Amino acid sequence: MIKANVISGHLNWTKNIKNPNDYLNKRLKILSKKPFFKRINHEFSVLLTNNKKMKKLNFKFRKKNKTTDVLSFPIKIKNKSSLYVGDIAISYEIIKNRSKETNFFIEFDKMWIHGYLHLIGYDHKRLNDFNKMIRKEKSILKYFHIVN
Repeated sequence: MIKANVISGHLNWTKNIKNPNDYLNKRLKILSKKPFFKRINHEFSVLLTNNKKMKKLNFKFRKKNKTTDVLSFPIKIKNKSSLYVGDIAISYEIIKNRSKETNFFIEFDKMWIHGYLHLIGYDHKRLNDFNKMIRKEKSILKYFHIVN
């Protein structure tokens, strides 16, 4: 099973998601029943934050002095029942702004899915890898939403 530890680092998140930890873990419970993820025992953390904190993290870890939508910090730590695969940080303002075109839950789901895929080894440095990652993101997102 896949589990997340959600840390709310910015109060605006609860305006859109009443209980982010419950929301995300319900999604992960659904995902854990799908063929590709059935035998996976992963755990990770998600920091729900704002642009100011994302800019600081992006500079500290990537030397980029600008905000970003999602950051992933892969790490592999084996414990008794699962593998801790790392941490994700997501910016509220960017998700909120993008949700004007779709909706908040779709945009949030896109970001944690994208971050999680980075934690388990996907990247998008080359076009071929980018295409694989986008296909996987869309296939996961379809479990929760009707998307194109």
